[in-house]
Amino acid sequence: MKRPADSIRRGFLLLEMVLALAVFGLAATGFAIALHRMGAVAALARTELRITRILDSALDATLSLPALEEGVTQATVADSGIELSTAVSLLEEMENEDGQILQDMFRIEVKARWFENAAWQERTVETWRYGRMYQP
Repeated sequence: MKRPADSIRRGFLLLEMVLALAVFGLAATGFAIALHRMGAVAALARTELRITRILDSALDATLSLPALEEGVTQATVADSGIELSTAVSLLEEMENEDGQILQDMFRIEVKARWFENAAWQERTVETWRYGRMYQP
């Protein structure tokens, strides 16, 4: 014959198991959310690195031209959907620290645009270069 204490003990054991499963479920949910967020941050870092490399490559290509000409060129990076716009403009009335006018200085700006996260994203890099840098 069962004693009432045994049934009470079994009831506590069942309650302990339910509470243990609830705590484990909460911990597992928190861990899954943290893993998801870490994945999203890693994907963002990968995208930023890819865009930075593309911008650096386009800027280097323009900087290495023997002669610069004012104007804007458009290009699309193959299989990525990234649109590049390179603008070269002559800087006027630029002075050095001694007050001398610097002639034939150009501003080079490379702008990347791409569609991500349901919105257009944009990044820009720029530099200056002496126009006759690679000419004898």
